Amino acid sequence: MADDKPLFGEVRRFVRTSGAVTGIAARVAGERFLGIKTNKAAHAADLRAVLGGLKGPLMKVAQFLSTVPDALPEEYAAELQELQSNAPPMGWAFVKRRMTAELGPHWQSRFKEFGQEAAAAASLGQVHRAVLPDGTPVACKLQYPDMPNVVDADLRQLRMALGLYQRMDSTLENSEVFQELSDRLREELDYTREAKHQKLYGIMLRGSVQVWVPQPVEELTTQRLLTMNWLPGRPLLKRLEEDPSAEERGVYARALFEAWYKPLYVCGVIHGDPHLGNYLVRQPGDEQPGGISLLDFGTIRVFPPRFVGGVVRLFEAIRDGNEARAYEALEDWGFTGLSKETLRLLKSWAEFLYDPLIEDRVRPIQQSDDPNYGRNVAQAVHGGLKAEAARTGKPVKVPREFPFMDRAAVGVGSAFMRLKTEQNWHRLFMELIDGFDEQALADRQAKALVEAGL
Repeated sequence: MADDKPLFGEVRRFVRTSGAVTGIAARVAGERFLGIKTNKAAHAADLRAVLGGLKGPLMKVAQFLSTVPDALPEEYAAELQELQSNAPPMGWAFVKRRMTAELGPHWQSRFKEFGQEAAAAASLGQVHRAVLPDGTPVACKLQYPDMPNVVDADLRQLRMALGLYQRMDSTLENSEVFQELSDRLREELDYTREAKHQKLYGIMLRGSVQVWVPQPVEELTTQRLLTMNWLPGRPLLKRLEEDPSAEERGVYARALFEAWYKPLYVCGVIHGDPHLGNYLVRQPGDEQPGGISLLDFGTIRVFPPRFVGGVVRLFEAIRDGNEARAYEALEDWGFTGLSKETLRLLKSWAEFLYDPLIEDRVRPIQQSDDPNYGRNVAQAVHGGLKAEAARTGKPVKVPREFPFMDRAAVGVGSAFMRLKTEQNWHRLFMELIDGFDEQALADRQAKALVEAGL
């Protein structure tokens, strides 16, 4: 029996979400054109409740858009930042159908043990713990039914919502952001590609003593089933609830810094999902304790070497107070044809992001204790961009490379704030970019992609 019901599943999902999406549009339109004051905060809470119970990409899309400047009204962005999936995993009947479809009717003979209960549930699939015949513990990630049709339905909803908001009340033009998000989501449906991403990260972090990456079991991996070695550890958030020592928190912070930024500055690759649930910590009793295991490689972004060069050049310009070079670097990012005033506003956002990397001293990642400090900076920049858009009569177009880079910086910064650790961020960063050469990065990137099969 097939476990996918494309038409029924797509229609049911559309009915469930369309009221929430069109509700946003109606409220924004009423306020914009009719002067009707609405309680957007209350409606945003309703939207969070609708999306939080869904499996699939719409929840992930909402989390992502909450970090993109001006992609959604402020009230929705703030509410959706807290969104987590509470949808329960699917039962054993689904597991048997999925495993039979991927590995054949005798799939259980490929394993010594296979856990009937899901060990974890994610937006596109759920994970089961298993053991291979030779005793190797593995994780099997099974994709939920009909995900390609679900993705298409959710993206149509998203395009509608963003299009309406763009016409009504937006300063930034996010068509490139939508295309980027669409491409990455469709890639995430292919677990054979995620397996290659795992191999890529294993290559880029080869030799690391503080970051571990799962490696795929290729003969047990298909487009909808990913089998990989099981990594030991506990969720980072759970460990932080136990108030570990400052020394231990520092170990995790330095491991996170390496896991995120070494791939970027060595090979131009970044992990596109900064959710704290993607880290396990290793403690005494675990194999090779003292570090983190990095999980979930569905959303990986490979940047053109020139873009990474622009990231380095922007840092150097901010550090040196060279405004002209900062503008050139922002153009390397893809912000082209902008006025000096608009570039100056974008530079102020870059100054906030690069601030902890400038000073050669031990310090927290953010000097202010205000958790909304970054959002307040972004709002001030947005206010200036809005005035600029009104003056020129056109919004600022956001290049497609920008959201993942910006989201990674903000997401990792938030993780460091949760760790409550002080480090010499300047020295950690300078070790990565010492002797940076764009052509050398291009060569390393090409070599690593070929080795990983990408």
